Amino acid sequence: MAATGVVRPKTHRGKRAVEQRASKDVENTKTAMFIRGGRTSEMVTQAMKDLCLLKKPNSVMFQRKNIMRPFEDHTSLEFFSVRNDASLFLFGSHSKKRPHNLVIGRCFDGHILDMVELGIDKFISLNQIKAQKCSAETKPCLLFSGQAFENDAVHKRLKSILIDFYRGPVIEKVRLQGLEHVLQFTAEDGKIYLRSYRVLLKKSGSRTPRVEVEEMGPSLDLVLRRTHLASDDLMRTATKVPRVVKPKKVKNMSYDVFGTKEGQVHMQRQDYGKLQTRKMKGLKRQLDTAGTQRTNKVKKK
Repeated sequence: MAATGVVRPKTHRGKRAVEQRASKDVENTKTAMFIRGGRTSEMVTQAMKDLCLLKKPNSVMFQRKNIMRPFEDHTSLEFFSVRNDASLFLFGSHSKKRPHNLVIGRCFDGHILDMVELGIDKFISLNQIKAQKCSAETKPCLLFSGQAFENDAVHKRLKSILIDFYRGPVIEKVRLQGLEHVLQFTAEDGKIYLRSYRVLLKKSGSRTPRVEVEEMGPSLDLVLRRTHLASDDLMRTATKVPRVVKPKKVKNMSYDVFGTKEGQVHMQRQDYGKLQTRKMKGLKRQLDTAGTQRTNKVKKK
């Protein structure tokens, strides 16, 4: 019997859309929404466009303005998340109380999971930095610097959100030429510095090239403002790994921090009387004809 209020698809296209949005053991690459508020500044609009370019092709830029307050009412954000099948969002606004404001966050099961409000203190766009850009749809290498990302609870959650935002598709191997883009986040003196670099591989006289980085933009200096963090129980539910995906645990086998395989081997107790040792004539005892043991004596001259 169908549940009350559940709308079932009637066409094949609708069924495919429902299956695409259904929960999976191995989830797809997350899509991010870039939403402008009722009032935005030129700095906020340009910053959102640049950050949207870094997220492509898994990004949706809203063209119309949407009047909403994410920290007071989650209804509109949750509606857009379900409708666009996007679990990540970046909301931009500007007001006298909170100038040049960005709200970055994520959803789980159609509801807001956590979000962090950031203020733009300084911004340099992609167009202002005259340098060659990376090719489109390049998977970036994420670098996090600063003790706050390891010790502070808010910075830890922000780090998790940023990794979800820009990690891209999961891959097993990366070739050296494919490492073109680096995104660095630095937490220092109460601010968060976002820098974007292009990796240059130059000749070094050997097989290993000399690596240099060149800033290509955008560049943002951000200040932490309000936060909305999920509880520990909800976070455990959201990050739970299905049994199908979990690797099979091998008994008495582990890996250290460097990836070295370590194992524990169980052997039967050995009989040391039958242990094969190195044979030396000087230590060998001789048997006489009567079968009794006698020691080797030194001949006197």
